[in-house]
Amino acid sequence: MDGRIITSEGQYVAYIQANGIYDLAGNKLYDLKGQKIYRTTGELVGNLNASAGDRRLGKSTEKLFREA
Repeated sequence: MDGRIITSEGQYVAYIQANGIYDLAGNKLYDLKGQKIYRTTGELVGNLNASAGDRRLGKSTEKLFREA
């Protein structure tokens, strides 16, 4: 399930490796279970669009990567 995470404007903001989402510096931001995004504390915070390889974020999920 490795791949890149891209905003709706086409900006590369993070990547997926195994069951984690990492920022471009390599810091783990979120856990990923299927298409669901969880904080490392276990709180559900969003969903990824279902597609293989690169993932595009919906407008509502993009805010997660502006905070990080």
